[in-house]
Amino acid sequence: MTHCFQVKLTKNLLVLKQIFFWLAFSWTAVVLVLCLVQLNDVPTVGIQNVDKYVHTFFHFVFTFLWFLFLKEQFKNQYSGKPYVVSFLFSVFFGIAIEIAQGLFTISRKSDLFDILANVTGAALAVLVLWIYFRKKH
Repeated sequence: MTHCFQVKLTKNLLVLKQIFFWLAFSWTAVVLVLCLVQLNDVPTVGIQNVDKYVHTFFHFVFTFLWFLFLKEQFKNQYSGKPYVVSFLFSVFFGIAIEIAQGLFTISRKSDLFDILANVTGAALAVLVLWIYFRKKH
């Protein structure tokens, strides 16, 4: 009976890990495309520096989703690795996109403040996750 429960639990965790991976991977692809394609027909919003809020949101979700996958990957629920790895992955991904915008697009340019917004989103995600999991345990 115990063996059957362990097999079922293992299968459920594997499915959960796969779901988290595909969510994180899909979000990464969406961010990549939206940051590198030319978007001329996007309506403008009257909010100053709205693109910085968008960058913050993109990287908040990016870090959050990769954290969920990495938490399942690293198994040790008290490990700081998922926090560090998801944060650094988000930061380096954001920097790579800014470099790619400067080198490979004509409608986009690299912006240091976009990188700062990316880091802010990643840091907020780590803070929210850390508070949540600290209180949970």
